[in-house]
Amino acid sequence: MRKPRVVGRRAFVRDGAIAMLALGMPPEFLARPLLAARSESSRPGRRKSLVCIFQRGASDGLSAVVPFGEQALSRARRSIAIPAPGRDGSGAIDLDGFFGLHPSLDPLVELYRRGEMGIVHAVGSPHPTRSHFEAQDLMESGTAGEMRTTDGWLNRALAETACPDCSGRTLVDPERHALDHGLGQGAMGGHATFRAVAVGGPLPLSLKGATPTLAIADLERSSAVGGGGTADAIAALHRTDAGDELSATAADAAEAVRIMETLRAERYRPSLRAQYPAGPFGRSLAQIAQMIKADVGVEVAFADIGGWDTHVGQGAVQGALARQLGQLGQGLRALYEDLGDRMEDVVILTMSEFGRTVAENGSGGTDHGHANCLFVLGGQVDGGVVRGDWPGLESEQLYQGRDLAVTTDFRDVFAEVASGHLGVDRLDRVFPGYDVRPERFRGILR
Repeated sequence: MRKPRVVGRRAFVRDGAIAMLALGMPPEFLARPLLAARSESSRPGRRKSLVCIFQRGASDGLSAVVPFGEQALSRARRSIAIPAPGRDGSGAIDLDGFFGLHPSLDPLVELYRRGEMGIVHAVGSPHPTRSHFEAQDLMESGTAGEMRTTDGWLNRALAETACPDCSGRTLVDPERHALDHGLGQGAMGGHATFRAVAVGGPLPLSLKGATPTLAIADLERSSAVGGGGTADAIAALHRTDAGDELSATAADAAEAVRIMETLRAERYRPSLRAQYPAGPFGRSLAQIAQMIKADVGVEVAFADIGGWDTHVGQGAVQGALARQLGQLGQGLRALYEDLGDRMEDVVILTMSEFGRTVAENGSGGTDHGHANCLFVLGGQVDGGVVRGDWPGLESEQLYQGRDLAVTTDFRDVFAEVASGHLGVDRLDRVFPGYDVRPERFRGILR
């Protein structure tokens, strides 16, 4: 269990200023400290960014990435099985003669064929819980066994990469560190506040912790409350002759608001090739693309897409799950196209708390399972292959006699991305209590 964080004077002053700031702004705008950059970054070139997509509700990986080579699957799913690839183009989209993509994920096929999307199957948590809330918390905390962890793996990864000279050091005061080693100025004026952003909802557990992070419900609605003079009014309200910490925090907040006002005023237009799905998920992805392209300093972005708990009426090639997968596939492809050549510096990682049962239930759906699949996209991804040790779907091969067994711990995938893409050296600090071994990595990055 991680020790509870002691709130010092700096945190008290900072949080007090934010509380006063929130009186004039929607509560979802600020979920963590607003700390501005104080010095130029020594990192050359464009920064690396990680975009995490959480499929909340436990997606059915056996229908998303179909092991059509398994006879047991079609026997267990009489009405919802995705057919094997047909000569007429029906059924699953063949990937390698054994696995196929659900037809609704067709937008991703080209990326897979180009080697820019990889898949890890039979991945998940070794913990046996079938509770959505427990499993999501374990995955977001990166612990897989400790239910009381209050900070997330992404927040801890950011603490380890606060600056290139400090990676691996114990940060006694991460807030002071953020002030002393802030981000450099980008095209929009890079700001330490935007190192990690959650778009479309409240701050997820994976971004909670000592490192400053930001939650934005909707960039269009929460970027300029009170009109264009909001930022200046906030700064004036908290300015003091002494230039103390409260004044500095207010200035930091004001600068963050100015950036968001500028982003809103741009009236962002995605690339012509990017066709985002209608609704909150597509809007969140478009706003993530906008911030990455504006060079405001995004290193980690997070978005949710719910609706994966398909106990009833799941459907097969058509139906509820197909519609969900269609949103996911269209959204991921749109984000990829929108970012264009920036995808050389971006990795997109999907995740879901656990999978679904191998057998369908009496309501034409599936129940809470165990292992699942995830997608990794990006120019640096070694894709075009389904990775992992396939455990099989015969009754004697199933976890607890009903589920796809876990053969890849999700932390090994997350650790490979944190190390190979974000540059984290001390993975033991990001995944406490877990023996991270590179030999267990699946080789998803080049």
